[in-house]
Amino acid sequence: MTDAIELSTGDLRAVTAFAAGSAQDVLALFETTHPGDRRPREAIDAARAFAGGGRRGKALRDTAWAALRAAREAGTPAAEHAARSAMAAAGAAYLHPLADAHQVKHILGAAAHAARAAELTSGDAADHLARACRRATPAVVDVLGRYPAAPPVGGRVGELIRQLDGALR
Repeated sequence: MTDAIELSTGDLRAVTAFAAGSAQDVLALFETTHPGDRRPREAIDAARAFAGGGRRGKALRDTAWAALRAAREAGTPAAEHAARSAMAAAGAAYLHPLADAHQVKHILGAAAHAARAAELTSGDAADHLARACRRATPAVVDVLGRYPAAPPVGGRVGELIRQLDGALR
């Protein structure tokens, strides 16, 4: 049985704020190719609203699913990862209190997808990884430290999650 991890609403808000900031960094990569599609922006806005004290309810979850649909329809890999970053930002509010290494993606997924989007555009993810490390507040690092290390799965995004995980622990 997987052990439970203590998570407060404040912890979830800190993780979600971190994720929303990461997604915001690459939102333009999606919006440049899809200027009329607001789904990723709405997911980031909903994540920021929750992080700022709003409700964690159906509307937040719905924006995450909508951003995922936008990612699937993106047409370019960079735009897809930018939209996935927005989806992960809204989904960060649903981090589960289970001592399961796969939960690390809820903490670091938005930053990893943002770094992948940037890498696909510029050839380098290092700047986005460094920015994510600077953005991580002590509260985010504390929450991350309650979980096992990220698992060795997930392709390139998984590699980026493990790089962030190692840098932040």
